[in-house]
Amino acid sequence: MSNPVAKKYFGTDGIRGKVGTDPITPEFCLRLGWAVGRVFARRGNGRNCHILIGKDTRISGYMLESVLESGLASAGANVALMGPMPTPAVAYLTRTLRADAGIVVSASHNPYDDNGIKFFDGSGNKLADDIELEIEAELEGDMRCVPSADLGRASRIDDAAGRYIEFCKASVNRGFRLAGLRLVLDCAHGATYHVAPRVFEELGAVVDVIGARPDGFNINDGCGSTEPGELVARVLATGADLGIAFDGDGDRVIMVDANGEVVDGDEMIYIIARHRAALGELGGGVVGTVMSNFGLERALAKLNISFERASVGDRHVLEALRRRGWLLGGEASGHLLSLDLTSTGDAIVAALQVLSALACSGESLASAKQGMQKMPQTMINVAVLDPAGRAAACEVRDAVAAKNAQLADRGRVLIRPSGTEPVVRVMVEGDDPTLVQSMAAELAAVVGQGG
Repeated sequence: MSNPVAKKYFGTDGIRGKVGTDPITPEFCLRLGWAVGRVFARRGNGRNCHILIGKDTRISGYMLESVLESGLASAGANVALMGPMPTPAVAYLTRTLRADAGIVVSASHNPYDDNGIKFFDGSGNKLADDIELEIEAELEGDMRCVPSADLGRASRIDDAAGRYIEFCKASVNRGFRLAGLRLVLDCAHGATYHVAPRVFEELGAVVDVIGARPDGFNINDGCGSTEPGELVARVLATGADLGIAFDGDGDRVIMVDANGEVVDGDEMIYIIARHRAALGELGGGVVGTVMSNFGLERALAKLNISFERASVGDRHVLEALRRRGWLLGGEASGHLLSLDLTSTGDAIVAALQVLSALACSGESLASAKQGMQKMPQTMINVAVLDPAGRAAACEVRDAVAAKNAQLADRGRVLIRPSGTEPVVRVMVEGDDPTLVQSMAAELAAVVGQGG
């Protein structure tokens, strides 16, 4: 089998970087819009294709949205703008409005001075490798504007938020209500700020909202799913039943129970899987990643639910779900997939799935998560010159095998080269936190000896 062709610009989730630094510059994104327009026009047999653009709340979104629009129009593509909208909303609207593709200008949970361009095909799925390679090939050519008679038109989708809100509410049973439930929502000053509160309020919850005053610079700044400290404090101060935190583009979620304890993606997957299995609606097993806590695997095994680990990244989780024909999967970071409801990770829909499970069981969030006992975990990053080579070294593999044998079914060891830094990540999980720490230190020493 031939090796896959390396991509120059596309990573695992579109194109991302520091604003003003290649490739996240006005010049590049103008050409990118043109290249995308060319590719989808060709795939549509030359007709005017229709492409949606949404964005999060970063200051650079205005600039990048406008140059993408210009590039697309110059290639003859019609553009529909929806302004700040969650990433999953763009995927949903691309599919339901029968567009050829959807674009999201966002860097997800990163700080405001990063940005990125994500893409969805007409079915609301992330672009296939062959389409990304076709776009990259087009970028190498000379940019040529179509004749004036063939230029694309631009319009706005004024009811985008309302359409998406109704979709979110329709993801739970028609009789489902949150009457009397006191929630704190942290919208990370991001793309969910104007839609998430309405979803939960219209379902009957009493909603206290923080992180919903974006100014272009405060997205993910000390708030949201990556920094839930303010959410924890607000839940405890107000006596709320629970808290929900989204990331900047609305595809990740974590929760906080009434005791102020953070409930991560692994625990939410467990709660949803247990509920669906009890109803006979799980649709197979569950896909996590190599970083999913071993406690999730053990808790699912007690419920006779199959579990498979994929590589880190929602794209890999999605591939494993499709290969197995399963529906539910995700990551500890809170990027959850329910393929019977959505084509991509959707933070609002995932939160509603947890709340639906709680309503059905009559449990609190704190009680429901008790069925999964997270194992103590220690992670050490070891700086090396060749992370992939060092992780595969014989002495490292032998050391890992020895530690795994020692842990047996009481834990596990993972050695993983970073894809973004010159480090090898050494992770050990187990019942005994002291043993876990000592094993991680010993393995890190072995990895570092050849660095």
